[in-house]
Amino acid sequence: MSQNIEIKAYYPDLNAGQQKAKSLQSRLLGKDHQVDTYFNVPEGRLKLRESSLSGSMLIPYLRGDQTAAKDSNYILLPVSDVKTTKKLLEKMLGTRLVVEKERTIFLWQNVRIHLDRVKQLGNFLEFEAVVDEQHPAQVCREQVAFLLKHFEISETNLIAESYADLLEKQSGQTQ
Repeated sequence: MSQNIEIKAYYPDLNAGQQKAKSLQSRLLGKDHQVDTYFNVPEGRLKLRESSLSGSMLIPYLRGDQTAAKDSNYILLPVSDVKTTKKLLEKMLGTRLVVEKERTIFLWQNVRIHLDRVKQLGNFLEFEAVVDEQHPAQVCREQVAFLLKHFEISETNLIAESYADLLEKQSGQTQ
């Protein structure tokens, strides 16, 4: 199982975010169109991601809902037949909802910087610091704290929930 230390925030000016990412000497990994289909599960989250950059993958994950930097434990499972997999999971679990976004991805050290334009929600920024032998969880938390300052993110802009949760709130649905 893999682990990230993550944070998500409202971030209206994605162009400014790109400039801030570039000023860190981060590497642009690309622009990605992603469609995440979330399925009903009793605990955690399960999504099938269709990515223009990375192909399709099933991503089960556990992450708390808090605005502070949070642990996310996940597995990336490549999917070769996305259409059949989606149909099967829809029949087995039911579809919770679909999130569509345009994501610009930068890499700074071991941290993925996501500048997201989420359909029906707006603009956001995410940091995902990958925990590994060279970057234990505490180092990742320090990196995220540094990036919060660098990108001038106010605590009031931090978000606890996933994009799926925000879309549900917006539409008045509950899981």
